[in-house]
Amino acid sequence: MKEKVQAVLDQIRPALQADGGDVELVDVSSDGVVKVKLTGHCGTCPFALMTLKGGIERVLKQEVPEVTKVVAEGLLEE
Repeated sequence: MKEKVQAVLDQIRPALQADGGDVELVDVSSDGVVKVKLTGHCGTCPFALMTLKGGIERVLKQEVPEVTKVVAEGLLEE
């Protein structure tokens, strides 16, 4: 599953890079939780949680049904 997740992140990456950010895959757990690290502008953007949940998580769940949740290192989720 890690390879599938990485392939999807590679598809998402250009959109993030266009805004000065990026995403790195940290880990994929056996229960489908994907851990990422938002870097560049994405790491400090006030809309990072929206990008994570409304963008990255939505696309990952759509493309890799085994994904249950996406979390980011250092990002507090509400």
